[in-house]
Amino acid sequence: MRILLVEDHAKLAGLLRNGLREEGITADVVGTGADGMWRAIEDAYDVVVLDVMLPDLDGVEVCRRLRDADVRTPVLMLTAVGSVPDRVAGLEAGADDYLVKPFAFDELLARLRALARRGTVVPTEELNVGDLRLDPRSRRVFRAETEVVLTGQEFALLEALARRPGEVLSREQLVHLAWDLAYEARSNVVDVCVKGLRDRIDRPFGRRSVETVRGLGYRLVRDPR
Repeated sequence: MRILLVEDHAKLAGLLRNGLREEGITADVVGTGADGMWRAIEDAYDVVVLDVMLPDLDGVEVCRRLRDADVRTPVLMLTAVGSVPDRVAGLEAGADDYLVKPFAFDELLARLRALARRGTVVPTEELNVGDLRLDPRSRRVFRAETEVVLTGQEFALLEALARRPGEVLSREQLVHLAWDLAYEARSNVVDVCVKGLRDRIDRPFGRRSVETVRGLGYRLVRDPR
């Protein structure tokens, strides 16, 4: 596995690089958001590990710009801030996972490996639910002939729902299927992403395909218009 570590704390970056090397993982280290963005665009990595607090561009902005540049490498955010709004900001920018400092090295390893496994899967089949169409390979979404632009987390959530049309999925199931990480059960991350999906794939088209099943979770249905 080869990762890009964007971390301005030199001592921490060195410790992580050495520990990862012992696990057979190559880590290229840069200390600024601008350098991290350039390397992530120019080189192929299995995972980008991105600190939120950087001396130039903050990690959330770097992640957002990478997704705007169509860089789909999984992103793990490192943050010293554990509040839900900050985590939501990272996810909405397109991050795939987050880890709050201080963290256990074994947990970092587990999350890196989970993200790398997800990144190696190349889905090929197109998903269709009514006139909603998802292409997992290109990560593009269409409502009829109109393309809809989603964040990385919105796409992951929509794909999880679209692979099980009509099935009610709890928030915990959606976290597991879409993110492979352990958010607190009461976190509103799923609800925020559902709102984002509705704002993009439903409301502009007068649809209600993402349904809330009170007390149970959410499901994706073939909205008859």
